[in-house]
Amino acid sequence: MALKPWIIFICSSIAISANAADSNQSREQELLQQKIEQAIVKFEQTPREFWAYQKSSYENEEGDISSSIERFTPNKALDKRWTLIQINGDKPSQKQLKKYLKNKEKLANNKKEGKNYSIQLRELINQDSLKFHSENTSHIKMGFDVYVSHLGEDAKGKLDGILSYHKQDNFIEDITITNNAKFSPMLSASITDLSMTLSFVQINNAVLPSEQALDMKGTFAYFVEIDEVSTDTISNYQYMPPSNEE
Repeated sequence: MALKPWIIFICSSIAISANAADSNQSREQELLQQKIEQAIVKFEQTPREFWAYQKSSYENEEGDISSSIERFTPNKALDKRWTLIQINGDKPSQKQLKKYLKNKEKLANNKKEGKNYSIQLRELINQDSLKFHSENTSHIKMGFDVYVSHLGEDAKGKLDGILSYHKQDNFIEDITITNNAKFSPMLSASITDLSMTLSFVQINNAVLPSEQALDMKGTFAYFVEIDEVSTDTISNYQYMPPSNEE
């Protein structure tokens, strides 16, 4: 069998090439994870509680449209940090201001008691599942698996994430999450379409949220339509550290 040594050589060469490819892929995966871990730490270490900002909100829930503009100022007394500037295009009435401040107080109390639902960036991004998607001169796009416990067990494996990493400034500029199949976050509810986008901006090496957008469709109790679009846009950031900081 004169051909046998050649077959063994070819097979051995293929195995070596495959091992080299696996090694390179593993190294690339590790580098991606390092970049994203550093970007997450950068976001976590930004003292967001020292930044004043304006938030413009829009919501369309089954045709019921509402909007507001509010301002957060960190160096004021607790009951004066939030200011409602506009609601549904008009200056708020005293009744609306009173309701607004009451809701803010309730949210603050819930936060103290750990009742507010929130998810950390490192929980949202499954770093072990990061995969290279595409690259240009300024950004790298990466895909990753998403599981948000608040959306229920049925959402497992049905949510996909794409993030855009800014190469020069080393931060995550935006994250988009979509569903690949319908899922049920709770009894009698079915989500057929979900698209959520989180955007960030870097100011003086501080990474801050700039926009949160949600587009969701589905049904509740089998016949009630879910059709919600909402956007929170954050702007006019101003750094206001405590007086004992420079």
